[in-house]
Amino acid sequence: MAKQPHLLVEDGDVNDVALLPGDPGRVDRIASHCDDSEVVAENREYKVVNATYEGVSLTICSTGIGCPSAAIAIEELAKVGVQTVIRVGTIGGLQAGVEVGGMIVANGAAKAEGTSKRYESATYPAVPAYSVLAELVDAAEATEGVGDHEQSAAADGPAGATVHVGPIVSDDAFYNESDDYVADWEAANLLGIEMEAATVFSLARRRGLAAGAICTVDGNLVAGTQKGADSDDELPEKAQNNVSRAIDIALDAVVALS
Repeated sequence: MAKQPHLLVEDGDVNDVALLPGDPGRVDRIASHCDDSEVVAENREYKVVNATYEGVSLTICSTGIGCPSAAIAIEELAKVGVQTVIRVGTIGGLQAGVEVGGMIVANGAAKAEGTSKRYESATYPAVPAYSVLAELVDAAEATEGVGDHEQSAAADGPAGATVHVGPIVSDDAFYNESDDYVADWEAANLLGIEMEAATVFSLARRRGLAAGAICTVDGNLVAGTQKGADSDDELPEKAQNNVSRAIDIALDAVVALS
């Protein structure tokens, strides 16, 4: 099989499990948590690195922003033998108790995006594989930080960040998340909003892959603090610090799944 046209990888280039940050820069950050790493390919928004963590081989592949580019990554990774994908990203909170620096392990994603609907009906569920979901939750519990999203002060982890478990929404229009949309999502008890998980979950299911997602909260739309609102950097300091914890949780889940 020829190299995939976007990821520039072929059979044998990648491992069974892939962590999927959106940001190519976060590929390097995840790799820094591993025992060793090697760049495999780099093209457009996609950076592919192979790494080893506690004796387990894995691949790290950025997806860029949004569902269309994430779908390309899932399609091409599936064609070259990846079997499990875990999104490691950022997310905006939609509940008052979901604070900046916290984390969300998604147990489902509403399809407020267009890409998954090119593959299937919006009525089909966008959910993670139970095996991946369970290992992400177990890894978070091992760091002492899983709590009810309605009790934001409960079960804080050592870094002061609760890991919430629940449904999220994936949306296409970062700059058009109006008050009406936010109020509707909040009323539905969706925990947060991001831009990739619904397609990652849906397309992984269709291609026979197991999928999951853990995201660090970088703002809260209910509180009126969208990403970048309180900082000159893309992520506020508390979110930047706790991205490391989300990475560690994802890596521990990879080991447990191996």
